[in-house]
This record gives sequence, structure tokens and C-alpha cells, in this order.
Amino acid sequence: MRTSEVPRAVAAAVSTASSLGLAADDVIVLHDSNKLTLRLLPCDVVARVAPVAHQVARFEVELAQLLAEAGCPVAALEPRVEPRVHERDGFVVTLWTFYEPATPRQVPPGDYAHALERLHAGMRRLDVPTPHFTDRVEQAQRLVANRDRTPALAETDREFLGDTLRSLRRAIGERGGAEQLLHGEPHPGNLLTTGSGLLFTDLETCCRGPLEFDLAHAPEEVGAHCPGVDHAMLRECRLLVLAMITTWRWDRDDRFPNGRRLGTEWLSRIRAAVDRHGFDTRG
Repeated sequence: MRTSEVPRAVAAAVSTASSLGLAADDVIVLHDSNKLTLRLLPCDVVARVAPVAHQVARFEVELAQLLAEAGCPVAALEPRVEPRVHERDGFVVTLWTFYEPATPRQVPPGDYAHALERLHAGMRRLDVPTPHFTDRVEQAQRLVANRDRTPALAETDREFLGDTLRSLRRAIGERGGAEQLLHGEPHPGNLLTTGSGLLFTDLETCCRGPLEFDLAHAPEEVGAHCPGVDHAMLRECRLLVLAMITTWRWDRDDRFPNGRRLGTEWLSRIRAAVDRHGFDTRG
């Protein structure tokens, strides 16, 4: 979120909580990216705040309720208030349960795989309209092609990233196979280690696609604990995901810490992987 918007976003979260009878005298910023995640005290509620145009919040709230009812390991909405999206001063605010982190926080690969398997099992029982994972790839492709949005990206790197996104998207699609509802970004930053077990959060990225696309966001060791994985597809999905997050780092509006340095580092990793595995990115 833009620095200039943060004070207003915090005020929107505090006033929303207060209007619902939740005491919010203190605020701790937990995460700041495309949305702001706050811990409100003393009511001990997590507030997620995004610009009002970020209407995917409504989808996230509805999906969180369905997944919780299906017994999936997901973070719960705040039970003391009605589960809904609140609009205030140009922002949407959603309220969630705060979980004290359990120790140790390091998640064994087998436990990670089991939590992801439970999440996917519950998701298979749901029939909700969601984007396809290729829609997100297209977003990255459009960003690479937009020189105004990615002015610092060298032309050779722009061409290479665009070719990599296009060829891997095609290769994964040509493999076929089963698709289902996915989390979209079940990386360690979206997995809470709590006294209630492992819980996934940040459901706004849900999409449809092969399970390997979700697994590509998890640490590599997790794949060894997932039966029936197409490891060739998983390797392609890992490289595709790396190309996508590398693209985000070159967005002029990106606020990821050390984003430009990571974008340069990840470009080198992609080139090395393409050379090592013999991917043809020119097609």
C-alpha cells in the first residue's frame, strides 16, 4: 500500500472495529503489501485493509466461510462480528481471528504437505466461480509488455521474461490432467503455525488449475511428501511461479522489501534453470 495511504487505512480499520464494539486503542502492522494487515488491540483482532476497488475481499470472506464449514485448515473470520466486508473512507476492511504463533515456527515438510492435502480435499467439494491460474500468468505477461509500468526492466530481460511466461504457460497447459480449486499462493508467508495447527490465510488468490501450481509455492521438500505429483509439471510450475514473482518485482509500484535486488537475482536463477533443464523459451 502507498505510504501516503497507510494512516487513512489504519484509521479506517480502527473506526470499523470501534463501530462494532471492538476496542482498538493500539495498532500493530503485521504486513504491508497490496493490502495492509493489522493487529488491533486490546480486542486482538486482525484487520485486513485494501483500497475499495479491491473487491476481491468479498469473495475472500465468502470462500473463507465455505472452507471453514468444509473442515479446511484456514484462518477464521472474527466470530464476534458479522462476517462481511466493511467499506470506510475509500477502503474495504475485513476482520479475522488473531492466532498466537506456536513454537517452533519451522514447519516439517510432511506436516506442510498434509495441511495442503486437507485444504485441497475440502476445495474439491466446493463449486465456486474463480479465475483460472492462466489469468494470473496473463497479468504478468501484460506487466512485462508494459514499458510504462516496468521502466527499469532491460529490453533483453523483458523479452526473456515474456518468452518464459508464454512458453511455460503453454507447456503446462499441453500436459492436461485434472484441475481443481486452488489456494493460488500457499507459500510459507500464507501459512500460520498456531496452537490449533497449521492454517492457511490470504484466500484472495484462489484460482483453478493443477495441484502442481499450488505445490510450486511451497518449499521444494514438501513435494516429496505428496503422492501422485507430476514432477515434470511441478518443475515447470516452479519456474513459472518464479517468473511471475520476478515480474512483480519490476513493477514501478512494487513495495516488496529489496524488490529490485530480488528481481535481478531471480532473473539469473530463471536463466540458470532454463539452461539446466533445457526449456525452450523461444516458442
